[in-house]
Amino acid sequence: MPAGKLFMNATATVDEQPITVVVRRRVKSGREAEFEAAMREFIGFALASPGHLDIHVIRPAGSEPADYTVVDKFETAEARRVFRELPAYQAWMQRLKALTEGDPQIEEMGGLASWFTLPDRPHAKPPPKYKMAFVTFLGVYPLATVLSRFFANLLSAWHPLLLGVVVNVAVVGMLAWVVMPLLTRLFAGWLFAKTD
Repeated sequence: MPAGKLFMNATATVDEQPITVVVRRRVKSGREAEFEAAMREFIGFALASPGHLDIHVIRPAGSEPADYTVVDKFETAEARRVFRELPAYQAWMQRLKALTEGDPQIEEMGGLASWFTLPDRPHAKPPPKYKMAFVTFLGVYPLATVLSRFFANLLSAWHPLLLGVVVNVAVVGMLAWVVMPLLTRLFAGWLFAKTD
């Protein structure tokens, strides 16, 4: 395989990873209730959109200023691009812009860093890579070991390659939606120490 083709394939896999987008907005004084009502509607629209995995709204801690943070998760960068190009999305952005001051602050995270986000600490920087690798190992090793034995017993008549696909799909799904969010919360004190 030519080196250029190999490089293109590696790049494509990065684009196919989940992406987390953190958006910070300051709501105009006196428009908070209207903004919250609009956000409730927007959440319904967003979650119904293909490729949109999750959304969390973090309300301001105090009364002034009204800084809201939205943590959005997408299946891929392409899913986010398609979502942002929807005419309905553009209309929503105009509606929210009328209720907020200035432009929103937007930060995107992909790869392992997107697993290590806490909805209640959106400003936290991703942990150091060695910490992410260690916590990921704590999730992957026992999960892969248990699930491979479980499916090997359950589907013993299956071809090993098909069995491998089933095990990997189960491991990735459990990591993305159950294990890594749980481990991130469990190890938050260590992961995010001195990174805020």
